[in-house]
Amino acid sequence: MKIIIVTGMSGAGKSTALNVLEDCGYYCVDNMPIELIPRFAKLAEGQKGYSNIALGVDIRNAASISEMEPVLDEMKSGNYECKILFLDASDDVLVKRYKETRRTHPLAKDDRVDHAIAAERKQMQFLRNRADYIMDTSQMLARELKQQLEKLLVGEEFYNNLFVTVLSFGFKYGIPSDADVVFDVRFLPNPYYIEELKYQTGNDKAIQDYVMGFEAAHAFLSKVTDLIEFLLPNYVAEGKNSLVIAIGCTGGKHRSVTLANAIAKTLKMSKYGCKVEHRDIDKDSKRKG
Repeated sequence: MKIIIVTGMSGAGKSTALNVLEDCGYYCVDNMPIELIPRFAKLAEGQKGYSNIALGVDIRNAASISEMEPVLDEMKSGNYECKILFLDASDDVLVKRYKETRRTHPLAKDDRVDHAIAAERKQMQFLRNRADYIMDTSQMLARELKQQLEKLLVGEEFYNNLFVTVLSFGFKYGIPSDADVVFDVRFLPNPYYIEELKYQTGNDKAIQDYVMGFEAAHAFLSKVTDLIEFLLPNYVAEGKNSLVIAIGCTGGKHRSVTLANAIAKTLKMSKYGCKVEHRDIDKDSKRKG
């Protein structure tokens, strides 16, 4: 019997995760009293329809959350394939989500939500430390979270707790504040100065053919891919669970978009979760005529 403990920070996407798992055939129970988890697992064992179970555990069980440690030890030592999925997000994102939904944080009561988040993070740290999977949802839309959950848990593809965002941008608009690694591709010839290419973007084949028509572009892609493949497992070993690789050109429409797409295409064939974003592709969107 496969059991997934779905836990993490309030507002990080636990309800979405449980909905995805339920749609994929898991029997889901949210906010079950912690002391009942081993008993429930024992009762469900061998029963039809209970081969895959997902249990939601979070800070709503604040009074007994510390009891989760021995429960996990018991589950891990039993005849269960028990995994822990921990959903996380930055404090700023969690505060924003609570303000948008106007819901009350379980620990907030009459206190500020940022204080409640800090208290929750401290109490939930032991679960994060024991997690088999950690997903940082700070930069994810709901549909992107669903896609990654399906890939990770339903497809049983383990991407070593690291999710990579490849982000194109224009230096004229500033370097992305959340970038971990930045590459500058302004050394490549700029399609902007060719009239028939000026108003297209790196998502268009004509631009892609132009940019990748230079040997320097292929050399850059090969060397950067090698570097990224070296860096990612080392970031995982260091404990990093999300990475933003920023690719910049002058305006963020042509060269950076082309190379970001190419790098993301390579990463999507690896064991790491990946998405591509083009921050500045629609800026200065004036078109000919």
